[in-house]
Amino acid sequence: MTSILKAEPKDFQLLADIGKKTFIESHGNSASMMDINKYVSEKYNLEVSEKELNDTHNIYHFIYYDEQAVGYSKIIFNSENSNLKNKNITKLERLYLLKPYYSLKLGLELLNFNIQLSKLNSQSGMWLFVWIENHRAFNFYQKTGFKVIGNYDFKISENHSNPNYQMFLKY
Repeated sequence: MTSILKAEPKDFQLLADIGKKTFIESHGNSASMMDINKYVSEKYNLEVSEKELNDTHNIYHFIYYDEQAVGYSKIIFNSENSNLKNKNITKLERLYLLKPYYSLKLGLELLNFNIQLSKLNSQSGMWLFVWIENHRAFNFYQKTGFKVIGNYDFKISENHSNPNYQMFLKY
């Protein structure tokens, strides 16, 4: 019923579409609609998505439910963090799921997949940023063992940043 597949460079349209939609669903009320629309048009367009998928440091996966892509993730191995001494750690840069699929625990399935992939690649932990006001996501990461290690301001526009927690899961 579900499958997780590695994204290929040819998937840039799907990445742009699902990236834009899931970002708006999870962060759309975090700033003015003008700022959100500008952000997604700059970060989730075809050119950026194609560049992201062609960068060999970025590892994207899509999660499918009934053969339809309903979420995606992006990890980067050996991504240092100034709050951590660990060298071999993975950054979970994105983990998004379309809202109608939240109750199916597909986010947990995708997270666990990425943790296992990270461990298989000799990583000693995983870190991420999560918007402080996204209580659902923050609680999700806490329940899976991530601990707050710092703060970070995520810039949406020249005039607006969202406060984020930095979180870490040690293996």
